Amino acid sequence: MSFDRLNSLEAQPTDMRRSDDPQYRDDPGFDHLAESLSDQLFTLTSNISRLSNQIALLGTKRDTERVRERVHNLLDETRTGFKDVGDGLKKIQQWEDVNPSQKWTQQKLSSEFKASLDEFQTVQRRALEKQRASAVAARSAIEDGEHASDEAGVQLQQQQQLEQSRMANQSEVDFQESLIIERENEIRNIEQSVGELNELFRDVAHIVHEQGGQLDIISENVQNVVRDTGGANTELRSASRYQKNARNKACCLLIILAVILTIIVLAVVLG
Repeated sequence: MSFDRLNSLEAQPTDMRRSDDPQYRDDPGFDHLAESLSDQLFTLTSNISRLSNQIALLGTKRDTERVRERVHNLLDETRTGFKDVGDGLKKIQQWEDVNPSQKWTQQKLSSEFKASLDEFQTVQRRALEKQRASAVAARSAIEDGEHASDEAGVQLQQQQQLEQSRMANQSEVDFQESLIIERENEIRNIEQSVGELNELFRDVAHIVHEQGGQLDIISENVQNVVRDTGGANTELRSASRYQKNARNKACCLLIILAVILTIIVLAVVLG
């Protein structure tokens, strides 16, 4: 189908398209899936923005367990969302008997998904770097604390508070160890997610590459239509000027002929 026909298709109201023409038929299943994917992508984009703001707090004075919990939840929610959208995107790309308008929708969703996923991968890597730095700092703090505790123990071997001090220090060490283990688990989850989403990213990139040729053709058709429309407009203006000049000349000739006829008639009558 030519691009001119595609333009006319998109310009016509839905109720004016012929239901008996396969190029114009409604497809509620496709439309519903496309709308659902578009809504999910909008939600994922919002999640990425919120996640970026929370990650910026890691390693600062505003870094709290609540912030880390929000980062963890947003990462999990967004990962799951991208996997779901990826499955839906593959399904819509395999839709049979799509018309030009639906092909454009497929390309648009693929491009938006690819851009959002790329942004999320960047945010995930930032979170991974912050988590690694935090885990290293916490591990160093524990080692320094244990070293200080050993030195204090040598000096206070005869004091009764030694055992209580060690128990308190050990409780703090155990607590910090649990936090480090939790952060290391989160680091492994992020690393695994980055790998999984990279596979999804490559799949979508392949889809976009396959459809790139179609998009280039559409873009070229748009430019051709604009150029042809401009040329046609110029030709119409020129034709209008020629027609106007021809009418003016015809009117002048008629007036001249009328004057000549009048003179001839007067000459005959007077003669």
